[in-house]
This record gives sequence, C-alpha cells and structure tokens, in this order.
Amino acid sequence: MFAQHTCFSAAALWVSALAVLTGCSANPSGAGAGTAQPLAESQRETADALSPAQSGQTPPMAEPAKLLTEAELSEGWITLFDGQTLFGWKASSKANWAVQDGSITVSGGEQGLLCTTTEFADYALKVDFRCEQNTNSGVFLHTTLSPADPAKDCYEVNIAGPDNPFPTGSLVKRQPADGTWESRDWQSYEVTVEGPRVVVQLNGQSLLDYRDPQPLRRGHIGLQFNKGRVAFRNIKLKPLGLTSLFDGKSLTGWNTYPNMAGKFSVSEEGCLRVQGGRGQLETAQNYADFAIHWECITHAPNVNSGVFFRCLPGQELMGYEAQIHNGFKDGDRSQPADCGTGGIFRRQAARRVVADDQKWFHETLLAHGLHVAVWVDGYQVTDWVDQRPPDENPRKGLRLEPGTIMIQGHDATTDLSFRKLRAAELPKRQE
Repeated sequence: MFAQHTCFSAAALWVSALAVLTGCSANPSGAGAGTAQPLAESQRETADALSPAQSGQTPPMAEPAKLLTEAELSEGWITLFDGQTLFGWKASSKANWAVQDGSITVSGGEQGLLCTTTEFADYALKVDFRCEQNTNSGVFLHTTLSPADPAKDCYEVNIAGPDNPFPTGSLVKRQPADGTWESRDWQSYEVTVEGPRVVVQLNGQSLLDYRDPQPLRRGHIGLQFNKGRVAFRNIKLKPLGLTSLFDGKSLTGWNTYPNMAGKFSVSEEGCLRVQGGRGQLETAQNYADFAIHWECITHAPNVNSGVFFRCLPGQELMGYEAQIHNGFKDGDRSQPADCGTGGIFRRQAARRVVADDQKWFHETLLAHGLHVAVWVDGYQVTDWVDQRPPDENPRKGLRLEPGTIMIQGHDATTDLSFRKLRAAELPKRQE
C-alpha cells in the first residue's frame, strides 16, 4: 500500500541497454521496406523502461525446477518467476530486491515496485506471499511503471495488518475486504482480472468482487516494497479471453499459398501438420498488440520452423519470427544451436532450450508496443525490446502496426504439428 496514500519515488531506473544477440543462422530477404525514422521520444522512454535487466544473457543456472504441472500447462498457465533469477522483472526504485531460497524478497531501500516487463490484459494470477508483522506491501495489477494513485492508475491488492483501513485482501482506495488475515506463514492470493471485474481470493476463500466503472484494461504486474520484509513465490498467470485460430477440421480462417513448396494439412487427430519445404500459412486477421498460445511437436530431430507475427500481409514471411528449433550445443541447454525455440530470430536468442524434439510442448507469446516476451512450457525464455528505427518491414526495423500471423515451412526437412492455437488482441489501456 502507498505510504499514507502518497506517490512513491517516480524516478524510475529503467536504463539498461539492450544487447542484441547474434549467431542465428538465416539469410532473410527484405522487400517492401518503408522509410526508416528515428523513434519518437516517448517511444525511446518506453524502450528504456522495458529494457530487460539481463537482455537475454543470464549467468549459468542450475537445471530449473519443474514449475508447472502438466494440467496447468494444458490450461495455459505460465510462470512469472523462475525461482532463480529476476528475468522478466524490473525495479522502479533502489530497494534490495533479491532471490533467496526460491523466493523474491525485499526488506529495505526506497519504496517502489518490482514490475513485470510484460503487460497483461485479462488473466488469472496466483502468488504466494509471506511477511513480517507490521509489513505494508501489495500486489499491483494493471499498473503503470510508477503509479501515483491506486484509485486511478492501478489495482493494489493490499498486504497489511487489520488496523489498516484496507487490510490484506482489499483493493486500496477501491474496496476493503472483510475479515482479518494477518499471518506470518505463507499465504496464497488467487486473483482474476477480466474486463471491469477484479475478484480476489485468499487461501481459497473469496474476499471481494469488484467492478471498475472505468476499467484500466491492461498493464504491468507489480510487487511492492513499502514497509517491512516481504517474500513472494509461485507466481503464475493464465491469460484469459484467447479464442481459437484453428478448428481442428479445416484451414478456415487461414490464407494458403499452394504455389509454395510447404504443405499444410489437417491430420486425423485434428492437428495442423506442416511439411514439404518453404511455405507459409497466414491468418486472415491482423494483430498488433496480442497474446497467442499454441502446442507444438516436431516429428524429427533439429526441425526448423517458426511462428511469424506483425507480418506484411501477402508477402513472403515478412514479420518478426518466434523461432522453433530445439537443438542446443555441447549438451548445454543454455546454448541454443539456432536461436532456440522461443527466441526472436536474429534479435534475441532464447536463454534456454526448454522443449524436446518429438514431444509436445506449450508456447505463449505476448507482444505489446516495443516489447515481446515468450514462454516455453511455462518458462520465460525471451524478454526483448525492439529499439530499432521504425520500418514497415519488421525484418528491417520496428513495426508497431497490425500484421498477420504466419506459420512457417522452413525447408524440405520441416515436419511438425500444431494444436490448440489461440490468440487475443490486447485492448488499449484506459487512462
């Protein structure tokens, strides 16, 4: 909660420079390029604010624990905290945020937030927390990077004692929760944010059901340091509102290119099969800021494919590419052989190859403005900000305009299947 409902430090320290990774072997051709223009000042500020702290290059890590069950993966859950690093998070003030014993902890420094670099719209969120007596903290939803008033620019799910006017479980300045929930043990929030509605559960019990007459629609998720030591763990999110792109029976809703070598078909099991050589299958609908989820399996080792987005409609694979390639070097999954599944091809390699060939895996991608994040089997592998000058063709520069989504046939050895393709355009944030 805000100290006496006043704004904490707004001097955000979002100054990490983006290190663009190289070493992805491809030779994409460009066509139809627009005139490159420098980023507007507001775009530059946004790029600085969202630049990942580690730019895709993380120190060697132990083998990550399996953070989600198969049932959770099938339902579309992803993890926002890998249990080892702050990859995908950025602090807005000088507080001593750290990872200790599989938890995110903070106990001192300037008041402020640790925010996801990704913005989310409708979702279910789970997070465990533990705090000392007299702690005042919170979990912020649909927040700006430096919120000033929880009645207007975020939803603050409070963590505070019973003497606070908004005790644990309340939405600060919006709706207090009934009951006393003060505890030194681990407790669990489950929050649903969907359109104007915010529903809060604590330890399996419903605390409030709030409807915002002026819904914010989307924003970052933030963990707050205000007063006292607090720890967070098991931070999981499931995007809501995604609709099917593939009916399992036909290619309805997709544009085909029969003159290209790649062949796209529907299997007896209701999967989308990709074979035969270079080709593309393109959505009829355009997407700018969006979330997409799919399941995929390669049918041979070292298969190369990808999912392209914000593409120039009708042109040959002219878009950003979320790579699909499960190879890695020298037995080290932190060294992808060809950008790695979930990497943004030729821009940022995946920090870890999570998926295995010839096994189904889950992939989730969110793109908003300059920022792209990708999760494979619920584990975030990419956190990238496009700071290139604008260009109509995203192979050559920043593209914010809507474009199609394409599934790639890379070469004659490409052989893989997709299922459960779902996507949703992200609504604009309402200020």
